[in-house]
Amino acid sequence: MRLPEAAQALPGRPQPILPAAPHFINGHNLTPPYPAESESAVFALGCFWGAERRFWELGDAIFVTAAGYCGGFTANPTYEDVCSGATAHAEAVLVVFDPDRISYSRLLATFWESHDPTQGMRQGHDIGTQYRSAIYSSSEPQHHAALASREVYQKALSREGFGAITTEITRCGPFYFAEDNHQQYLARNPRGYCGRGGTSIRCRLDDNDKAC
Repeated sequence: MRLPEAAQALPGRPQPILPAAPHFINGHNLTPPYPAESESAVFALGCFWGAERRFWELGDAIFVTAAGYCGGFTANPTYEDVCSGATAHAEAVLVVFDPDRISYSRLLATFWESHDPTQGMRQGHDIGTQYRSAIYSSSEPQHHAALASREVYQKALSREGFGAITTEITRCGPFYFAEDNHQQYLARNPRGYCGRGGTSIRCRLDDNDKAC
């Protein structure tokens, strides 16, 4: 339940895990290059199986989603490495999107409303540092938008009796793809385990209205 220091983390390996199959929903390649007009964002909100589904469900403005690992020290980790708690990674979802068709604010709202961001190193029955809540921004505008959105949702959550948000908000380091069997897992296994729930709090985060 505590993140390791860099010196305590597993050493990792030289070769990355790269998905062999295209996206199960839309057939796009999971790995770069992506369209020039696209942007990327990375979110962690518990088990990445259910988390990834929430983002591909946003429609055609999402070019690709992928399950993976972010926020840790170990290079090219495996699922078993991350589950050991000795890499400092979180289970995360990469979202590549068209900003002309869907805003980053919409992605933030999906993030906040798809899990309970007050639970610390767990999400529901899933317990461990790999299940923590996190936003890994890919630009300064994303970072500032994420911080502002946290304030909006904290006020709303506090009004409903929830505690302090524990979400980690930081610039994105390396994103490592998870193994093929984790990619679009709930599309290939519709009755598979999800383990993700929300708080029923809904807010508006578009550019002109940050009321909740």
